[in-house]
Amino acid sequence: MLELAIKFLLSYFLGSVMGSLVMGRIRGGVDIRTMGSGNAGGTNALRTQGWAFALGVMVIDIGKGVIGTGVVPGIELPMVGISPDVSREWLTLCCAAASVIGHVWPMWHQFRGGKGAATLVGTLVVLAPFLLLPIVAAWAVVLVLSGYVGLSTMVAGFVAPVVLALVRLPEDQPVFIYCAAMSMYLVFSHRSNIRRMLEGSETRTRGAMIFHRRRA
Repeated sequence: MLELAIKFLLSYFLGSVMGSLVMGRIRGGVDIRTMGSGNAGGTNALRTQGWAFALGVMVIDIGKGVIGTGVVPGIELPMVGISPDVSREWLTLCCAAASVIGHVWPMWHQFRGGKGAATLVGTLVVLAPFLLLPIVAAWAVVLVLSGYVGLSTMVAGFVAPVVLALVRLPEDQPVFIYCAAMSMYLVFSHRSNIRRMLEGSETRTRGAMIFHRRRA
């Protein structure tokens, strides 16, 4: 259990490195948490700082999910070693979840992070790469129909366990449980978006909406 606890913390610490704040320091001290929606994720980075900044944010945030899931579980730590009592699959899933949690509540940045979507995608690159295509497709369809990035992200999150349930159960039950839990976690992290959508004050990406009526 010591191995599980330490690697969980390592993945959490890695997840706590916010791409937007790293890019902000490179840019000269920009903190996007004081701009736009106040969120430290890729969407707010794009809206407030542009494509190049947002791309750097996405690379870092996806990358830490990949490393937290694909590298940290296999590290042989001094004086800890490899515990025979810990399932390698569940260890990997716990590290994946820890990297997402670290992104949402980063200890390095006063526990004010992003929504977790990009880092979750990074974990799926390792755990179930075949899910990426249906997830991206669902995200794009909902975005062009609604214009809501948050809604698109939540729907895409739920696509992952649905696809797994249809094609990979019962063989991939642990990954299904992970994806189902993370989809509900995405809803929780987007609760402010849900509130604004209900109030009618949520920002829409109207340029992406194919049925949006443009003014003459």
